[in-house]
Amino acid sequence: MLDDIGQIRQRFSAEVTLEGRIDQVFEAMKRLGFDALIYDYTPVPYDLAGDLMIPSLLKLRNISNDMHEFWCERGYFRIDPVQHLALRTTTPFFWNYDRNAGTLINRFMNEETAPVAHYLRERDMSCGVTVPVHMPRGAYATLTGLRLGDKRDFERDAGYVLADFGLLAHVFHETAYPLFDRDVRVSTKMRLTDRERECLRYSAKGLSAKEISRIIDRSVPTVVMHLNAAAKKLGAKNRTQAVVRATHYRLLDDTSYYL
Repeated sequence: MLDDIGQIRQRFSAEVTLEGRIDQVFEAMKRLGFDALIYDYTPVPYDLAGDLMIPSLLKLRNISNDMHEFWCERGYFRIDPVQHLALRTTTPFFWNYDRNAGTLINRFMNEETAPVAHYLRERDMSCGVTVPVHMPRGAYATLTGLRLGDKRDFERDAGYVLADFGLLAHVFHETAYPLFDRDVRVSTKMRLTDRERECLRYSAKGLSAKEISRIIDRSVPTVVMHLNAAAKKLGAKNRTQAVVRATHYRLLDDTSYYL
């Protein structure tokens, strides 16, 4: 595969949709011995309380769709040992929810993570390989391959393809990221309107409401209204705290920023 990486990138790029590129990487993964795919992207790893953020993107192949409900709506993503490990390493890793297997996720497994282990074991998804993709400014993604059914020798087989899978994941993500829409690239924790973001962005530069009003050609009360609305959504006590929180959640970023 290392010799074919240019061709693989071309096949990904030939697909004009994100779903098409995910289908392409899944086909390549199957040739490496994987039966299912999980791909997620999180623009901000942690919230202000230090808890893992729910991903803004979660894509699945050959996996029950209820995983999205459990991981995103019920918050299993926050307690998933695989995600906790992925945030702490830059190398692909094999994992197994059987404690006797002694994989690296063991140190994150406890009573709190038991629901995650139960869900995965019940659906025959108890072991796999995950590739962390860490991006500039803190965003990260993971591409995970799983073998369903017979798990015999999976760890050995995965070891043979770990390097190829890691390279495949990074090339895929490089071609997938430009197709993310703006909502995917910012935190899912809260949403600001374009005008609220614009006013906060100018406020972050030290401009007063009067100065902002001149730039955006709106009245001072209108600017104040947008700033107050943004602060309320962010749970901020004042404008300064609102700017800090919006910056943390990357709500003020230029969403055209690519890799």
